[in-house]
Parts: sequence; C-alpha cells; structure tokens
Amino acid sequence: MAQAAKLNREEANGASFSVPEPVGKIASYPKRLKTFLHEVRVELKQVNWPSRQEVWSTTIVVTITVAFFGIFFFATDTVFGRAANWVLHYFANH
Repeated sequence: MAQAAKLNREEANGASFSVPEPVGKIASYPKRLKTFLHEVRVELKQVNWPSRQEVWSTTIVVTITVAFFGIFFFATDTVFGRAANWVLHYFANH
C-alpha cells in the first residue's frame, strides 16, 4: 500500500505535462507490474509452507471425514426416504 502511494506521489510530482488518464495508466503498466511481482515474491517468502508429512496427515484426515459423512448421509437419506415412502403408501391405501 505504501509503495502504491509513493508511486502515485512520484507520478503526480514528476509530471511536467498532462497526459490523458488512460494513456498514463498504460504507460505506467510495466512499472506497476514490476512492483506487483516484487511484492508477490516478498510475500511468498513469508509463507509458512507445510511439510510433506503435514500434507499427508491432513489429506488422510479429510478423506476419512468425507467418507464418514458420505456414508452417514447416504444411510440417513435411505432411512428417511423409506420412512416417507411407507407413510405415503400407508395413507394412500387407507
């Protein structure tokens, strides 16, 4: 953020002639892109990447949890579906 404000001040103070806004934006694109990529690189150095062991253990936990809830919801849907069919058939026949 501070870098962007600094760039804006430099552009405003250093301009001796007025350039239409779209042309100025296009002309400043390479400098803004370079600044953006530099900031991305700095931020990526600060990322705390998980180890291979942490990724594997988390993947296993997620897989087991998804399988458990898949089976649970399948069983629940089957039970309630059969109960609803029984109720509908019971009242339709009486």
